[in-house]
Amino acid sequence: MVSVKRERELDFEDDEATVPVKVGRSSEDRRSRHCPYLDTINRSVLDFDFEKLCSISLSHINVYACLICGKYFQGRGLKSHAYTHSVQFTHHVFLNLHTLKFYCLPDNYEIIDSSLEDITYVLKPTFTRQHISGLDKQGKLYRAYDGTTYLPGIVGLNNIKANDYANVVLQALSNVPPLRNYFLEEENYCRIRRPPGDIMFLLVQRFGELMRKLWNPRNFKAHVSPHEMLQAVVLCSKKNFQITKQGDAVDFLSWFMNALHGALGGTKKKPSSLTKVFQGSMRIFSKKLPHPDLPPEEKVALLLKEEYQEEMSESTFLFLTLDLPTAPLYKDEKEQLIIPQVPLFNILAKFNGNTEKEYKTYKENFLKRFQLLKLPPYLIFCIKRFTKNNFFVEKNPTIVNFPITNVDLREYLTEEAQVTEKNTTYDLVANVVHDGKPTEGAYRMHVLHHGTGKWYELQDLQVTDILPQMITLSEAYIQIWKRRENEDDTTNHTGA
Repeated sequence: MVSVKRERELDFEDDEATVPVKVGRSSEDRRSRHCPYLDTINRSVLDFDFEKLCSISLSHINVYACLICGKYFQGRGLKSHAYTHSVQFTHHVFLNLHTLKFYCLPDNYEIIDSSLEDITYVLKPTFTRQHISGLDKQGKLYRAYDGTTYLPGIVGLNNIKANDYANVVLQALSNVPPLRNYFLEEENYCRIRRPPGDIMFLLVQRFGELMRKLWNPRNFKAHVSPHEMLQAVVLCSKKNFQITKQGDAVDFLSWFMNALHGALGGTKKKPSSLTKVFQGSMRIFSKKLPHPDLPPEEKVALLLKEEYQEEMSESTFLFLTLDLPTAPLYKDEKEQLIIPQVPLFNILAKFNGNTEKEYKTYKENFLKRFQLLKLPPYLIFCIKRFTKNNFFVEKNPTIVNFPITNVDLREYLTEEAQVTEKNTTYDLVANVVHDGKPTEGAYRMHVLHHGTGKWYELQDLQVTDILPQMITLSEAYIQIWKRRENEDDTTNHTGA
């Protein structure tokens, strides 16, 4: 005899034996037939961006979406929440969010109708290689179901509470073509094996899902909510990055890229699809310094010892940190604070192999200089705007003057690398900006649409076009630059 508990469980399973069937109807007729209720479907309320949980039991097992009100319910058995909802509110058409099959309740037959294909595509967009190869070659506007027009990829992300720091990073990375193309095809990463109990692969799955939604040409609305992606971030970062608390975009970028690299099977020696796009290498010259309070003669004696001699090492990087000069504290004659400016090439001098910088640790001081060995196809600059101490965070408002195109980095390479590296010229493709105070500010980003050559500004759900001349006036925080692979490869920058 079936226990009461098991009987209850059966109601929430897809076992058709648990659902009453009208006498005289064949099993084939019961499985699939035309549904008279398809005209009751309300596409304007359908939103598949949120976690697939039953709105009553909060279970993620066997969840159905009601296509009339958009709510999620578990099961379709006789006493299930979906069955009860269909009887109580006369909502008849449901979609299984896992199998992508449509059902009519309470009669419980599968609906097979080609007019529903647009709904399954919004839930799970798919891309052919032919479609992917043409993404950067045209700038066609698409019309969402709600009537708004949009460019796939140039899509607003919902700021749920205080997650704009993550949104701008996700939007910037989604507009890097090789990374985007990899994640648009689920077959590229679905066979990667991870150890049992490893939750980090969830980041890969959710990032892939978000990428496909951002580039979906058949969306019902012209924006996307990164709810499931951010929940995976909260879980995998052990709540270091949250939806409800403002974070630092550079900290998030660093963690996210390293976490993705590991989840994709990458190690220090084994590359991943992410490191193939962003990883370069540099040479580091490091020299230990005597304590500044020591007498001069002791310092001279110490500098002759072996441990105080300059050492050379090589290291890989996923982004380069650029240091800003200290902002002035004085005001001009009109009592207005002067906003200082610095050319990009001044702060890039850190990597010319000659510029020395002192690094202080708790016990020791070091003098370091850097020189680049290998440049990646896409180079990320992180401009260090924030300095933290025990009491507060300070922001440096210095404006960095940079050209949008044609930045040649050859002079920052070692002599050997200058011979081997054929292409060293870069064009800007994404620019993340921080506005306002250090802890209360907001993020926005500028992105180049490769198909049209136009620049767009994205801030949460707002998408506006912007003149490239305006980009250089912002407090840039993170930049992504694309390397030209040949002399003719000049990315189409309108007005740049």
